[in-house]
Amino acid sequence: FVAEIGLNHNGNFDLAFELIKQAKLAGADIAKFQLGWRGGRGEINEIDSSVLSKLQRYCDYYEIELMVSIFTHDAYEMAQKHEFSRYKIASRTVVDDPELARRIVSEGKETFVSLGMWKEKHMPYEGKYNNVKYLWCRSKYPCEPWDLTDLPKDFKSSPFSGYSDHTIGIEVSLIAIARGALIIEKHFTLDKSDTTIRDHVLSATPDEFRTMTTIG
Repeated sequence: FVAEIGLNHNGNFDLAFELIKQAKLAGADIAKFQLGWRGGRGEINEIDSSVLSKLQRYCDYYEIELMVSIFTHDAYEMAQKHEFSRYKIASRTVVDDPELARRIVSEGKETFVSLGMWKEKHMPYEGKYNNVKYLWCRSKYPCEPWDLTDLPKDFKSSPFSGYSDHTIGIEVSLIAIARGALIIEKHFTLDKSDTTIRDHVLSATPDEFRTMTTIG
C-alpha cells in the first residue's frame, strides 16, 4: 500500500512529518512524495537535498519506506544520491519525457510506472526491463466511477501489477484488490476539505486508508 502524500503537505514539511506518521499507523508500506513537480524556488513543493534527507529521517523513524516520483532530470540526479530502493514514474513523465523515464528504468531498481496517459496498446518497456511494475490508472482529478469501465477484471491475467487511484473514496481501490491488484497507490491527506490543492478531495483520510489496508 502506497500512501501518495505528494503535495498534500501544502508546502509545510513539518506537516509532512505528521502525514508520514499517520500513513504508517494506517497500514501503508510506502510514503510517496514527488520530486520536481511544482518544485521551483518558492513553489509549494520545493524539495532540495536537505528537505529530502529530513523526509528520509522521518520515514526511517516510523519504519515506513520513502519513495519518490521523479519529474525532472535534476530531481533524478538528486534522488540518486539518496539511494532509494525503488522509484515511481508518473503517467505524464512516460509520455512527456521518455528519455527521463528510460534513464530511471534502466538503472535497474524496481520502478512503479503509471500509465494513465499512455495511449498505445503495447506496454512502453515491454520485453526490455524486468524491474518495471505497471499501475493502471486514469489521469483525471478526481476520476469519476464511469471513467473506470475498463479497469482490469483480473489483474493477474493483465500486464498491470496494481492500481493508482484518483477517485473520491476507497471503493474502487477495494474493487481492484478484489480483482487481484498487488499494489494500491492512493493519495493521502489529513483533511479532505482542504482546498490548498485539488488532490485533498480525492485522497484517503487516515481512517479510510486504515479501512482499506485492513480489508485488503
